[in-house]
Amino acid sequence: MAPSSQAWAGARRRFGPALSVLAQRALTNVYASAHQSEAQSLSLHCRLFRCQALPPSLIRSDTDEKRCLNIELRTVYIVGLAEWCVSLKMLSEGTSFVKGMVLGGLFCLVVSLIGNFSLGGQPSVELHLHHHLKAPSKEELQQLPEAHRLELSQKVRVYCAIMVQPKVLLYWATAKDTWSKHCDRAVFYTSESAKALEAVDLQEKDEWAKLRKALQHAHDNAGDLRWFFVARPTTFAIIENLKYLVLNKDPNQPFYIGHALKSGELEYVEFESGIVLSLEALRRLLAIFRDEDKCPERGRAIWKLSEEKQLAICLKYTGVFAENGEDSQGKGLFNSKGANALISESLAHNPPDVIEGCCSDMAITFSGMTPNQMHVMMYGVYRLRPYGHNFHDSLMFRPPEGSDND
Repeated sequence: MAPSSQAWAGARRRFGPALSVLAQRALTNVYASAHQSEAQSLSLHCRLFRCQALPPSLIRSDTDEKRCLNIELRTVYIVGLAEWCVSLKMLSEGTSFVKGMVLGGLFCLVVSLIGNFSLGGQPSVELHLHHHLKAPSKEELQQLPEAHRLELSQKVRVYCAIMVQPKVLLYWATAKDTWSKHCDRAVFYTSESAKALEAVDLQEKDEWAKLRKALQHAHDNAGDLRWFFVARPTTFAIIENLKYLVLNKDPNQPFYIGHALKSGELEYVEFESGIVLSLEALRRLLAIFRDEDKCPERGRAIWKLSEEKQLAICLKYTGVFAENGEDSQGKGLFNSKGANALISESLAHNPPDVIEGCCSDMAITFSGMTPNQMHVMMYGVYRLRPYGHNFHDSLMFRPPEGSDND
């Protein structure tokens, strides 16, 4: 049985000229070899394309040909498989043993790597567009009844999970003494115990495995807190602005927010700028953690993916996608640089309007700052006030009960 011209046309439209004659010949041979029954044919195709590792949402047709051809695999994966098939065919025919061994080995390696990275990051909707999640405008808030604004301000509460290491003890101590006081609950997670500062010792060196354990612990100990902020101690966060961003968002809906970046086809939230998860997103994440095929604790690829990308891959399997946190004017709220670096860049590129070109008035995080700079930020954000000036904020976020925050 050979693929129909319609199926090949669809494949060419999807993958372009890279679907070479070599790939077509190899794939046609695969179709021809599956001659016993429709079930056996589909089984063979899916073994070749590794469809069994993908969720049902990727399979868009009930027909034999399209169920494996219409999966959004990368072009290199298709061509690699085709070359691999041909090299194995050469091996079996004994025409070029050495060439077959070399090609087969190389493309098996390529296929394995792409299978671990590319397929893990392609499990959901076909036409997903980049999300831009915006905070409510001041005008929108002012239209709400005062009682409703008060209710919202009391309802949004944040659990901060801060991933630390003894080697960054100074940053750890700084985060504890500054911005983390404004979390409704702040818990530090470490890979080994430290006598100087209190933290949950996860007894795990691998960063991805440590993050998984920290998220599980956060979920189990959050009580009635329904928003989760995951950060490193090198990040400076303004928690009140985070609460403002998610003020009118339902934590029972899946949210995965921060400074969204793209790597290939994978959209993820940068860890260094902080990651925000709603309760529903965290629930889905913990559920997929139990599926080692889709979200392994120990990666199977030869190269090691960062924990921020592994997190995005696992969340994508559950239908949760990265969203870029922005203010009502579209400015990013999660910054991968410090305030001083952003101001310096704005001075160079936008000298007539430095502050407007620098960052949002409602910025949530800054990164790449020294501990001393964090203390200066703390002073500027929470303590320095012009006497007699009224900021006319529509609501106020009260500090956690018993807190010694500024």
